[in-house]
Amino acid sequence: MTHILAIDQGTTSSRAILFDHEMRIRATAQEEFKQHFPASGWVEHDPADLWATTAGTCREVIERAGIRTADIAAIGITNQRETTLVWDRKTGEPVHRAIVWQDRRTAETCDRLRAAGHEPMITERTGLLLDPYFSGTKLAWILDNVDGARARAEKGELLFGTVDSYLIWKLTGGAVHATDATNAARTLLYDIRKGSWSQSICDLLGVPVSMLPEVRDCAADFGTTRPDLFGREIPILGVAGDQQAATVGQACFSPGMLKSTYGTGCFALMNTGDEPVASQNRLLTTIAYQLNGKPTYALEGSIFIAGAVVQWLRDGLKIIREASETQPLAERSDEGQNVILVPAFTGLGAPYWKADCRGAIYGLTRNSGPAEFARAALESVGYQTRDLLEAMAADWTEDRAGEVLRVDGGMSASDWAMQFLADILDAPVDRPNVLETTALGAAWLAGMQAGLYPDQEGFAREWALDRRFEPDMQPETRAAKYDSWKRAVAATMTV
Repeated sequence: MTHILAIDQGTTSSRAILFDHEMRIRATAQEEFKQHFPASGWVEHDPADLWATTAGTCREVIERAGIRTADIAAIGITNQRETTLVWDRKTGEPVHRAIVWQDRRTAETCDRLRAAGHEPMITERTGLLLDPYFSGTKLAWILDNVDGARARAEKGELLFGTVDSYLIWKLTGGAVHATDATNAARTLLYDIRKGSWSQSICDLLGVPVSMLPEVRDCAADFGTTRPDLFGREIPILGVAGDQQAATVGQACFSPGMLKSTYGTGCFALMNTGDEPVASQNRLLTTIAYQLNGKPTYALEGSIFIAGAVVQWLRDGLKIIREASETQPLAERSDEGQNVILVPAFTGLGAPYWKADCRGAIYGLTRNSGPAEFARAALESVGYQTRDLLEAMAADWTEDRAGEVLRVDGGMSASDWAMQFLADILDAPVDRPNVLETTALGAAWLAGMQAGLYPDQEGFAREWALDRRFEPDMQPETRAAKYDSWKRAVAATMTV
């Protein structure tokens, strides 16, 4: 058994990646699925699409690689976090579409809970803020709005899970209802200090604890797949939410190490070690990974729209056909124009947490066109990343000399975007050889548990640099551009 199968179930597509015994990518399969927008600010997925694309890409990648399932030592799963599913314990039938992490329908619920004074208790236990982003209020919404759901849940007939739990349940034929500590930490229901579900928060939201999955380490036994799925049973030995899996894949194992992943959204995590750091700047305190029963904590900043802003250029404005077109467009944009795009299409995330905010564009002229829009879209990701890192710098008071940001995700392939990121941060940006660090993290967790891959130290030694981007922007230019961004955000939040 010389291969690990990594499942990377994302917001817009499901992927399966086969890694060999040296952690090199052998084959990849990917399939997009439909996004559902039943109302303004609402985002849903059909659970059947999540499952069909996951199972289908797994079969496809095995076929593409030309290996036998007997060659696969284990499966690792990484997933879009916070997305909420509820299904029947006996039949596996979902009671509602999955409510996606981007969904804002529970903003008023969060406002009421905040006005009632519950946020300090919730933040102290979970490390999270009261925001529709997290699973807890989404779950409460399903119980309150699907006919009979609450009564069925209280009878023990329904199960809740984030996407990892749902996939584990489907892969094992309903034999295992479990999650890992990183996904549990994103539900708004998990006490990250005690390492258990919070009864008081569950009571506050009206969530029966019997619905919740068992919480396990990131590298642990999550059961085996049904033999009919892939021709034999394959153990599931690694699970982590996508951003934590990327933190692992970037080998950010030491306190102070920092990574930023650019997918649909952008998520920056800083390892803070054995103790959770309470943010004073509206960042999240979360679990980076948990091994051998011991959690390692992180500060996290979440940007809701990163790669999705490029999708908007393609699908909304229709000024590009492929994401790769943004770089040449940005390169020939008019530098004399200062077009600022605040992509608050589903609200603003950290450090603003403005759920009802919507996107805006500033500085348009008669000469503004596709090139300026592309440049503003890519720059918006750099500006938002700086917002996060400045908040982290205020929270993390340790020595930050020589700090380097490790980047990954689809947008990190753009040299233009990464150079602008280094310029606006005034800090080096390191891009690794393997950009699929989310899948690599899940694969390493499973492979380490299976005895195929090295331990943390060995894995960290194998991290390899593709390119370092050094800052090359005049200080006065950097200051002026970032000031324009801050003023644009302030104006957007007042609309």
